[in-house]
Amino acid sequence: MIEIVPPELPVVSVRSLGGTVAMTTAGPGRGAAPAVSASDLVDSVPALQDIARVDAVSVAGVPSASLEFRHLLDLKAELDSACTAGAKGAVVTQGTDTMEETAFLLDLLWDRPEPLVVTGAMRTADSVGADGPANLLAAVATAVDPAAAGRGCLVVMNDEIHAARTVHKAHTASVAAFVSPGAGPVGRVQEGWVLFHSTTRRTDAFDVPAGTEIARVALLRPGLADDTVLLKAAAGSYDGIVIEGMGGGHVSARWVEPLLAAAQQVPVVLASRTGAGTVLTRTYGYPGSEQQLLGAGLTPAGDLDGLKARILLALAISTSGSRDSVRRAFEQRAAPR
Repeated sequence: MIEIVPPELPVVSVRSLGGTVAMTTAGPGRGAAPAVSASDLVDSVPALQDIARVDAVSVAGVPSASLEFRHLLDLKAELDSACTAGAKGAVVTQGTDTMEETAFLLDLLWDRPEPLVVTGAMRTADSVGADGPANLLAAVATAVDPAAAGRGCLVVMNDEIHAARTVHKAHTASVAAFVSPGAGPVGRVQEGWVLFHSTTRRTDAFDVPAGTEIARVALLRPGLADDTVLLKAAAGSYDGIVIEGMGGGHVSARWVEPLLAAAQQVPVVLASRTGAGTVLTRTYGYPGSEQQLLGAGLTPAGDLDGLKARILLALAISTSGSRDSVRRAFEQRAAPR
């Protein structure tokens, strides 16, 4: 009798940063707090053993609002080492509050073909209908799928696969909180199958070693009849500024002079606060319009929102600092194609 030996399952490195997926409710009125380790989370999903050998490690146990750049630089270095040692993919579990930012940062840093997938949960681990286990299973399935190779960092939530550069948290509590405005998900996980239906845009990764001090970038969102106190303070205190302008990239006429003065001091990027679409470049010509601001030296954020433009500007300044390098970074990574 011939013994059929099943093929060896691929190794996936799972690293936990904390967040709701790793929390339980301490008691009535006390709220949720970290309680679940990476290995406990993996053990709660028996189906994982059918698709991968999981190497699970807790590297932090914080709400995602408390994550720092140093956490993510260290994480990237650790996952790079894991893939060099033979892991076929990596999964990061974390809180959802800053997931769109951390995923985009990791995407800008990840220079390997192995898939890097970020996931989490909208409900705590002890909730009725907890979504963490299903999200983890879908994330690991994506990480081991050959079609995910070379796509950089992906976000898998609610059985949808999103590109890191387009994904956005659009609801405070829904399990379907993550969307990609103007683009939609690049794929989904269905009946255990990973199905991609569009490509994922890739650019050269930034070389930012662990321990690098990341530039401080202010994100300002001017509103109706807003003054310029914060703008003037930011120009003298930060390494760069991102302005989430109104509409296609506009500010009040009273903002023009101090904004152009700020642009003489530090790199300033112009994004839109609308949440979808691309910053205009040649439609309007009034004081405070995109034509005036871009013509005076501000860099357009393309289709990146303010949160992601801030991440890109911080890395661009940290790795070079020259205005030409900053502009090239946005032309390569933010301009729509």
